[in-house]
Amino acid sequence: MKPWLHRVPLTVAFTALALVYVVLAALLAAWLTSQGFSPWGAAAIGAAAVVLPLALHVQRAFAPMHSLFRALAGTVASYRDGDYAFSLAWEAKGELGELVDSHNRLGAALREQRLALVQRELLLDTMVQNTPVAMLLVDPSRRIVHGNLAARRMLGDGRRLEGRAFDALLDEAAAPLREAFERGGDGMFSVGDADDEEIYHLSRRQFRLNGRPHELVLLRQLTTELRRQEVQTWKKVIRVISHELNNSLAPIASLAHSGAELLRRGQHEKLPMALATIEERARHLEGFIRDYARFAKLPSPRLQPVAWAQFLAQLRSQVEFRCELAPDDGIVRVDAAQFEQGLLNLVKNAHESGSPASGVAVHVRRVVAGWRIDVLDRGPGMNEAVLAQALLPFYSTKRHGTGLGLALAREIAEAHGGRIALLNRADGGLCVSITLPD
Repeated sequence: MKPWLHRVPLTVAFTALALVYVVLAALLAAWLTSQGFSPWGAAAIGAAAVVLPLALHVQRAFAPMHSLFRALAGTVASYRDGDYAFSLAWEAKGELGELVDSHNRLGAALREQRLALVQRELLLDTMVQNTPVAMLLVDPSRRIVHGNLAARRMLGDGRRLEGRAFDALLDEAAAPLREAFERGGDGMFSVGDADDEEIYHLSRRQFRLNGRPHELVLLRQLTTELRRQEVQTWKKVIRVISHELNNSLAPIASLAHSGAELLRRGQHEKLPMALATIEERARHLEGFIRDYARFAKLPSPRLQPVAWAQFLAQLRSQVEFRCELAPDDGIVRVDAAQFEQGLLNLVKNAHESGSPASGVAVHVRRVVAGWRIDVLDRGPGMNEAVLAQALLPFYSTKRHGTGLGLALAREIAEAHGGRIALLNRADGGLCVSITLPD
């Protein structure tokens, strides 16, 4: 049984107890005075008789609360250390009971949160360890904080990488990987020869962890994915070439047979029409093959300073368009022949979009650290699905299109260190935008 004192409010209990002892002290002092003690001596003895028992009662009454407070302090220290595996028992009600209940509810909530956090950490660790992407976390001192299983297989022969110097690990890695890191940023590189080549993509991200800069390194093997895409691309190329060849060779064979019949019958007046059609289809096939060869054999650009005014004048001699140039004395470093071919394709596409000739324009203007070239038309524009695929090789919405015009322009722009983008104009039409660096 716990002391009765904690079963009632402390103020009431101690007030009643104090009154009892005061009455007893007064009675004791009166009796001592009647026995011949001086009033002061009797009062002192009475006070001592009150204080000592009262102190013992107070100590006994507060002992459970002292134990409770010590237990509360201990649990708070345990919570601070991450230990939530216990709770407190207190039978009494009142303020202390509410305090204990609140403390136990806090511990239960912390236990649930800790369990959920542990489960999430286990799930995250399982995902990180089993992903095929090699992941390395490097601290400010260039030491590896964490490396998953893929990183161990790729860079450590299956051994743990934590604690190793990252730069020393790079020194032991393949030369293409070291070169990729020396170039900085993200990029692709290949390891091995042509018969046993593996292609990887390197990503590097900087962030702060606990107030300190860290680097996350991701190495993803792309060989299988690229080969699968390569197979799909070749299948599409074969379908496009087969379709185009059949479209030209079938009428050529038919007209050749018809021409032979006309000769046999002596109907020579119809031969020129048949031969003209054969010539037209043959020239179309020749142009088709030439476009493919040009796309496949595009050499590295030979950059030279070119005056924009002269370049655009040369382009306008081949195809009609409105021109805006700012500033009009600008100089750009490009391979003039390649870049002319790329812009020529874009301007011809603008004319073939159904735009009136007066609606086709080329705007060239200076931007920060480079140039922006916009080829504009007033055609119907493109829907979202076409915009997403229009720059891919062999994709075309034209009945007899090869799907190489925009792809070739993109190849030329990127070979010059630039980029190309397509967007619909707010007031109708399409804008093909190329940005080039200085």
